[in-house]
Amino acid sequence: MTADELVAFAEELARVAAAGGGCKALADALARRGAVGVLVEDADWRHLAASGSRLPSSARPLLHESGAAGYTPLANAHAGRTMAIVTGEKRLGQISIFGEGDLDRLEHLVRLTAGAIAVELAREQGGQPGRRRAFWERLATQAYVDASAARDDAASRGITLASHYLAVALEPETSDERTAAADQSALRDAALQTFRSGEGDAGLWERGATLFFFVPAAREVEAANARTASGLLARSLTKKHPHLRVGGGVGSRVPFIDLPTSLAQARDALTISRRLYGCGRIGVHDELGAYPLLLSGADAPALRGFSARTLAPLRAYDDKHQTELERTLRLYFEVGENVKTAAERLSVHRHTVFYRLRQISEICACKLDDPHDQLTLRMAIAIDALTN
Repeated sequence: MTADELVAFAEELARVAAAGGGCKALADALARRGAVGVLVEDADWRHLAASGSRLPSSARPLLHESGAAGYTPLANAHAGRTMAIVTGEKRLGQISIFGEGDLDRLEHLVRLTAGAIAVELAREQGGQPGRRRAFWERLATQAYVDASAARDDAASRGITLASHYLAVALEPETSDERTAAADQSALRDAALQTFRSGEGDAGLWERGATLFFFVPAAREVEAANARTASGLLARSLTKKHPHLRVGGGVGSRVPFIDLPTSLAQARDALTISRRLYGCGRIGVHDELGAYPLLLSGADAPALRGFSARTLAPLRAYDDKHQTELERTLRLYFEVGENVKTAAERLSVHRHTVFYRLRQISEICACKLDDPHDQLTLRMAIAIDALTN
């Protein structure tokens, strides 16, 4: 194998590692380039990755000696080669290849792959908990090339993924630096208990004082339960620790590969709820109306989508019951919230306008005398008028 071919393969491994493919993708690269089967195991002979068919369940019984370090043939005349994956003096695992022909010519490819996998495994030191934490960090930072790569890597780390997740961002809010570490630990332990689920593993990613919890939500009802649980968690912690207040934000329910979107929403909801309502509040992104758009500087499609979502419940009700709730709301704002004038313009009794306004509040789950809810409705109507 020429020097140029080795350099090209090393560059391919670097691209795979940079894209977050993990052990599985690195093994796939070696299998393609060498036309062999590849088996990667950790230091305790647990399966990490496999590429190819008809591979043994483990290479351990085929070694001349356990944990063979050099590039050596397999025992029992088995067609293959194996070598240890090491960093310094520490053995991290074993990589083995299986195939026909001259396998010695692939030694340099195997060594390069073993080195790349060693870097991956060294970054995940700390045992199985460390490997699991590394997965959630990769998923949160969009390190995987696609859902399949993320799913394969999760399986290799013993993680069961749900089809959908939502992110919850929580921060302990205390002015006493002496209790900060204990407060964060109490919040972490309570949240891990709260967000346990039987359908998929929950995840945790810590960024400074913020704890991001990734909550399995295969169905919408599970997402609703997680939103409710977030608020209850904050209140229960304050009862147990009167000095501790918890601020937070909850993102939308998304497919697991889109978890970074929900994470960003949770972070925005935390920021918005703290700035608008002060400390100790849990903001739900889907319930914050226009504020996420104002914070992010939304583009035209996002504004139109927000308007359509906000007005959709009123329009659906009007279509089904042949009412004029949307028109009443528009006119109510247009005449400066003057019920008498609105009734005259609509040619109805003012009690009818009061009744319709109560209906609007119930259908939109808002309060028309709340300035934040009013901003959301007024913006939706204004955007709709401008874009339609």
